[in-house]
Amino acid sequence: MKQMKHNMVGKWIWVMFLPFYFFTFLPLTVSAQYDIIPRPSSISIDAKGRVLSMQPSPAVTERLNPKVTSPEGWRITVDKKGITIEGSTDAGIFYGRQALSQVLSAQPQSLPYAVIESAPRFSYRAMHLDVCRHFFGKDFVKQYIDMLALHGMNTLHWHLSDDQGWRIEIKKWPRLTEVGSVRNRTVIGRNTGLYDYVPHGGYFTQDDIREIVAYAQERHITIIPEIDMPGHMLAALAAYPELGCTGGPYEVCPDWGVFDDVLCAGNPKVLQFLEDVMDEVISLFPSTYVHMGGDECPRVRWEQCPKCQQLMRSQQLSSEDALQGYMMRHIEKYLAAKGRHIIGWDEIAECGVDSSVVIMSWRGVEGGVEAAKKGHDVIMVPTSVCYFDYYQQPEENWSKPFLIGGYVPLEKVYAFDPAPDSLSADVRRHIIGTQANIWTEYIPYKELLEYQALPRMAALCEVQWTAPEQKDYDDFLRRLPLLLNIYDQKGWRYCKVSGDR
Repeated sequence: MKQMKHNMVGKWIWVMFLPFYFFTFLPLTVSAQYDIIPRPSSISIDAKGRVLSMQPSPAVTERLNPKVTSPEGWRITVDKKGITIEGSTDAGIFYGRQALSQVLSAQPQSLPYAVIESAPRFSYRAMHLDVCRHFFGKDFVKQYIDMLALHGMNTLHWHLSDDQGWRIEIKKWPRLTEVGSVRNRTVIGRNTGLYDYVPHGGYFTQDDIREIVAYAQERHITIIPEIDMPGHMLAALAAYPELGCTGGPYEVCPDWGVFDDVLCAGNPKVLQFLEDVMDEVISLFPSTYVHMGGDECPRVRWEQCPKCQQLMRSQQLSSEDALQGYMMRHIEKYLAAKGRHIIGWDEIAECGVDSSVVIMSWRGVEGGVEAAKKGHDVIMVPTSVCYFDYYQQPEENWSKPFLIGGYVPLEKVYAFDPAPDSLSADVRRHIIGTQANIWTEYIPYKELLEYQALPRMAALCEVQWTAPEQKDYDDFLRRLPLLLNIYDQKGWRYCKVSGDR
């Protein structure tokens, strides 16, 4: 696609932008051909009713234009000379190309002369992917990146370590993948005590990750890796039991949930382990941010561990909460010295971390609001709206597919406002965006993951791009078929809006 862009720019640089006085603003309903998602900021249709014939195929020009003020915004002009996509950056042109792909997917015979413009509301627009509970390989991760690109998203939050599997090669600590990437059985159902006794595993080599990162960069997507700590570390403890408070034995966890065994905060080797892991992670991912997790870390082992209690006394830490803060601040400073910053789940805002840490608010929006008041940038991901592993159909249909529970229908996603006017301006300016999470405890195969993501991803992308006053759910449903047409062309499974599978 990048090569096509450069060829087109070189070939069609002479195409001049059609002056705006040929156009007048008309409502979006004037032309169904431009019923795209996310809804553009403006669509101006030619008042004279002129159209561009699509037979033979018209010229498509892509070019940089500094007059497109938003760094990721775009402008598409349709006139007698063809179709022109403009942006002030390559990213803006890329998003314009995605918008045009929706228009062309319907194979129109003609297009009205028009100027269509759009710019995103939020700078951080993401989806999350958990490959720890069930492993999804390189080809699917690339497909997932394509799904994000189609929806104008610019970030993939990639969850790479958890109790049930360690998924990234760390050369200095090879047992993380030799041992930690495979569990010997998986619980059946919701922690029933019954198991399938089928080994499940997989991991990404560092070469795999470089390939995936490059693939994402070509699509203007930043990958933010997550290495969860100090909890959710049973896979690492199974590989290196000396990193735990009790010394084990541990196993790669076959169950779902939160577990008492975590990294030993009082063991100096743990901080060295984390530094070594971070060194290799940041060598692979050029993103400014690294996600450190920090959620759901029980204090039970620390309360009983002589090493942890000794560290608390020596550092004058008043509680085990402060002990987690001590660990998080150490890694925060270590990464800051290397030009990186951390993101963490909202629990870490309670541990005394620096205001430079970005807070990902998952237990509701309230934690994010409080963090913003303290000066943290915030990403809103409340479970009630942004957990796409939840059902998207009413409870009477929860027998299939079998999922974790919870109900997040399409309309609820669409109605979400991460930064409503009811918040003060000082709080709103710290809310940099939103994402949806897909945890895979109950999502073992790609077709189900696609089904859980789509079309809720379409509703979320309109939240990320479109001003609240321009949103309208009925109009969104009217525009949705263009995207569904692309899903069909690509063979992606999705939930029907009617609720029928």
